[in-house]
Amino acid sequence: MNILAALKHEEAKLQKQADRVRQQLDAVRAARKILGREVASSGKRIGKKKRVMSAATKAKISKATKARWAKFRAAKAKGKGRH
Repeated sequence: MNILAALKHEEAKLQKQADRVRQQLDAVRAARKILGREVASSGKRIGKKKRVMSAATKAKISKATKARWAKFRAAKAKGKGRH
């Protein structure tokens, strides 16, 4: 086999490997993007943003939850529980 043919064969083999690696890399990038973990070069996340809740809203939710549980416990103590 001459050298030129051997080099062409090696080039074709490496090109196939490079194509496979590119496909795998694209698949990994797509999975990261779907999961919302994609990070831009600036360091900021791309995709879903974290939801921020004010302290007043948290307190309101906490108060309502405590009231629901108090009502549930009172009903259970009277024997009117759902279970």
